[in-house]
Amino acid sequence: MPDCPVSLRQRLCRAGACLLLSVAASACAQPGKRTAKTPEPPDVVTYGEREDVMNFADEIAKRQQLDPAWVRQTLAQSRYVPSVARFIMPPPAGTAKNWAAYRSRFVEPRRIRAGLAFREAHAKWLAQAEEMYGVPPEVVVGIVGVETIYGRHMGTYRVLDALATLSFDFPTGRSDRSAFFRSELEQFFVLCRSESVDPQTLLGSYAGAMGMPQFMPSSWNKYAVDFDGDGHVDLHGNAADVIGSVAHYLAEFGWQRGQPTHFEVAAPTQTSDRAHLLQPDILPSFTAEEFSARGAGLSPEGRQYPGLLALVELQNGDAAPSYVAGTSNFYAITRYNWSSYYAMAVIDLGRSVEALYRSRPPGSGS
Repeated sequence: MPDCPVSLRQRLCRAGACLLLSVAASACAQPGKRTAKTPEPPDVVTYGEREDVMNFADEIAKRQQLDPAWVRQTLAQSRYVPSVARFIMPPPAGTAKNWAAYRSRFVEPRRIRAGLAFREAHAKWLAQAEEMYGVPPEVVVGIVGVETIYGRHMGTYRVLDALATLSFDFPTGRSDRSAFFRSELEQFFVLCRSESVDPQTLLGSYAGAMGMPQFMPSSWNKYAVDFDGDGHVDLHGNAADVIGSVAHYLAEFGWQRGQPTHFEVAAPTQTSDRAHLLQPDILPSFTAEEFSARGAGLSPEGRQYPGLLALVELQNGDAAPSYVAGTSNFYAITRYNWSSYYAMAVIDLGRSVEALYRSRPPGSGS
């Protein structure tokens, strides 16, 4: 996503995940207004009928030194998609978050089997990514698995239509993020020019995220890498580029080589102590000594950890919450998707796959 981290994701606002995208995008966007002259969405067939859209086409063509006729002609054929506007809305107020239910969607047999096949087939590239960026295979495998089940579900929306819908007819009823999506739409044109791709052919999520890792256009432009050196960045079908790009993204957002993602912890029993440690949310802010002083029971490894920690709460519906002590690497995963639920699903899926991979008989697989 734009200057703030986020790539992208197709499940961003569901099951308590606030997926990286909704929080990140609202943090990046500036408030926008729908003018009186702008037709309401049901009246829109194609955006070529809109003067404001054509003005935007001219602006980005000038800013990015693009062919104005190409941008105008392409945007003129973009369409308003009602389901995009529906899916971008947050869950109904009062919807309970449930980590156990959320986890079960991603750490399940089909996804683990697919992850093992991906791990075996691309062990070489995963090892090279770890050597270059310090990100272990299980984290990359976890992200690609949570995002798209290793390319099985990369989205069926035309990215052009999804981004145009959210740029020019962002639904009312939540904070307006149309400025964010206009920035992504501009970056989409930049991407299509650099990769010589027809903008009308690329498919992705309802939010405009693309490929196996579900990168938004700005993230693709900033962080995607040609990891196999073939002169082309392909995040749809080239696993080497996918693996290198995910690892590069995390490294850019602070991943620390050899550092754990989290430690087991028992939350303080005193409400005030617990509230104090939860106040910074997932941003690591306290030493292990400060955790102990507030009554948090860290694991032995956690008590020896020299860096800062965050008390991460994972709600379980009507049941008691779960807690972990997140490190800066846990925080780095949430820069991919701004959700502690997402980060834990990535970690748990990746670990499940890695455990199977390492338990194979000697000489099996790659």
